[in-house]
Amino acid sequence: MRITCLPREAVALVPASTEATPRNRRAVTRPEKLVRLLAAVMVTGALSACVPSSPEVTATRGSTELLDLPLVDPVPGLSNPVPAARLPDNSHLGRDFLELSFYLESGRPLPRFTRFEGPVSITLAGNAPPVAQTELNRLVRRLQTEAGLRVSAQPGNANTISVQFVPKSEMRRAVPDVACFVVPNVTSWSDYRGSRGSARSDWTQLTQRHSATVFIPEPATPQEIRDCLHEEVSQALGPVNDLYRLPDTVWNDDNFHTVLTGFDMTILRAYYDPALRSGMSRTEVQAALPAILARINPAGGQMRGLPEDPTPRAYVTAIATALGSGANDTRRRAAARQATQIAAAQGWTDSRAAFAWFALGRLSMKTDPDVAIRSYLNAGAIYARTPGAGIQAAHIDMQLAAFALGTGRAQDAIALVNRSLSPAISGENASLMATLYMIRAEAYAQLGNAAQAEQARLDMEQWARYGFGSDAAVRRRASEVAALADAGARMN
Repeated sequence: MRITCLPREAVALVPASTEATPRNRRAVTRPEKLVRLLAAVMVTGALSACVPSSPEVTATRGSTELLDLPLVDPVPGLSNPVPAARLPDNSHLGRDFLELSFYLESGRPLPRFTRFEGPVSITLAGNAPPVAQTELNRLVRRLQTEAGLRVSAQPGNANTISVQFVPKSEMRRAVPDVACFVVPNVTSWSDYRGSRGSARSDWTQLTQRHSATVFIPEPATPQEIRDCLHEEVSQALGPVNDLYRLPDTVWNDDNFHTVLTGFDMTILRAYYDPALRSGMSRTEVQAALPAILARINPAGGQMRGLPEDPTPRAYVTAIATALGSGANDTRRRAAARQATQIAAAQGWTDSRAAFAWFALGRLSMKTDPDVAIRSYLNAGAIYARTPGAGIQAAHIDMQLAAFALGTGRAQDAIALVNRSLSPAISGENASLMATLYMIRAEAYAQLGNAAQAEQARLDMEQWARYGFGSDAAVRRRASEVAALADAGARMN
């Protein structure tokens, strides 16, 4: 579902701890104006679309020009210290498949397995922005080649997924805490509005999938359109659940991964294996999985049982409260802290614990930068040792680089940016890449290196329009970073 500060040791990252207390309070406590600047860059540069889902809505996360995403790293050869993504063994993969396939994000169980039976047409409806067709074509090619799905971006098949763009104001009125989402058995926005709460659009009532519609707000940036297509189309085809436990998937409400991963394609390939069919029970699917996973993931070994690792609803509720719009700031920070406490009590050292620290850091920036930085460090330390969490670690490093820039530590900012570039490009996250290059440019300017600063600005431009959509949005972000750099320069 896509739902709408730096001690010296940060460059190396420190081990995770259970207390968000600073080592050097003097180093991170800054005037109110600086804190506001930091909050502007660090919060909006992170997960500005993170919000909880409305019940029973499968949700995800502007220029409409035909823009292309550059996929060539302007600074090649930079290392990524985070372990590479790898598929889990088949026991864990089977557990993840069942949990993704037999529950809704709300926690409601699905009584039966459902999918499309036969080829599927995925098409745009109405006046879609030109970039949407380009991104849809790319997505369809990936689904065909990597997951082996019989999907097409052309009409003509009995099974259909329609992608419709709805004015953002209308979507916010109807589903205020949702960025984009998919609904079964509806054909239009008015049809969806009229069928809300009915059995026709209830995932639990399906026996087989025949049609679904993805709703995306308009206007949206090219990156937002692509992100919504990847998550919502994949959920129309396959699992409709999201799991905070999984580090390397778009099916996680942390919203760090924005394009389908190798894990996601493996799950989709299993979802459409000939041994499965719509209407099967969980027990029947579980019995078929060992042979399926042995075929598609032979390196994963035999599926031996289902290792239990549930996420308590209390954690999900705490994160939803922390990142949602329904509570005041004090309550949201308390909820984020509660999530860190739940993670500690569960003994987690995975992405759930890291994301709780990230949420606390994000929400503490304006009121307590010390807590924010220590929380980011804790999150970063966990992500740095989690396979497949490179994009998460890059987001943390961006937060820390912004703080370094704003506190006059340009060399640290550059080091953190350089470390983030490789996972950012691997994750195809243009807005993150653009922000990293903005920080890099201002850091070099702070050091008096005009040539490197200008090169970083040039590198930024090829990512910024795709990630932020309009020139005005790019200028706003650049001015925030520049103001942060000015504050840092005055501290030297």
